[in-house]
Amino acid sequence: MKCKRCGELAAVKLPSHHAGFCPTCFEVFFKRQVETAIRRHGMIMPGEKVLVAVSGGKDSLALMRVLTDLGHTVDGLHVHLGIPDSSDPVCERTESYCRENGLRLHVLRTAEVGLAIPDVKNAVHRPICAVCGKIKRHYFNRYAYENGYTALATGHNLDDEVARLFANTLRWDAKYLGSQGPTLPGEGRFVRKIKPLCRLTEFETAAYCFLKDINHWKAACPYSGGASFTGHKKLFADLEDRSPGQKTAFYEAFLAQGRPHFAGASRGEGQDTLYACAQCGFPSSGEVCGVCRVRELVALKQGGAR
Repeated sequence: MKCKRCGELAAVKLPSHHAGFCPTCFEVFFKRQVETAIRRHGMIMPGEKVLVAVSGGKDSLALMRVLTDLGHTVDGLHVHLGIPDSSDPVCERTESYCRENGLRLHVLRTAEVGLAIPDVKNAVHRPICAVCGKIKRHYFNRYAYENGYTALATGHNLDDEVARLFANTLRWDAKYLGSQGPTLPGEGRFVRKIKPLCRLTEFETAAYCFLKDINHWKAACPYSGGASFTGHKKLFADLEDRSPGQKTAFYEAFLAQGRPHFAGASRGEGQDTLYACAQCGFPSSGEVCGVCRVRELVALKQGGAR
């Protein structure tokens, strides 16, 4: 197959775009998809500082690399979760890549704020992935707000967005359908949330990492498993094989035609009142936010163990 752009031998075949690209032209394609997402959805304004939530996986490192290459002012934040035999090597791999490629990375260790994930797992009676996600979202937003970043970028790709959209549609979850999209505006102590990879599939991001020699972490978290999104992704992968382009069509049609019908349910009509958490000062639906309550449970559990 020949490269659609230059006519050389293609290295990456993209049936959904009826195209193939050589390594150089694929990078051009990848960058243009990110630029289009940023422009269409008002993600980054000139001169703004962007914080990238860096897990160490392919999507977040690819995002940090491409935003930097596009000339944006970008730093990364990696949240070290304190999980034995996992968090240390992930953090070391991530720090090594960023250091070798001139990317600025900050590291926040949850153990230092009383929220090491193994301790959290022992203290709460809920699925640990949900609680871990809440903690990470809190500290990514908090770090961005406290350090003057205008936007917080996450590595959610098209497959992630489609799987989430499908799950929310199955439940007809109006609140989440109203807020789902590539950009969530900032408000108060919430900074703007953006997803610049929303037009790119997981395969395309993996191909970008391979061609750019991005040494990302590949193993799954030892605490994860059985997530429903995995099944949804497989369903859409089968659909995409039979009818290339359906993932993009489903997502883009939702943004243009579906989401406006749920806008009132997401932020406004029926929205719970938010207060400043009495402990950390960040938005909460009650006197104390969920993350501070989890910290209290961990401290109580550890105090009882003594």
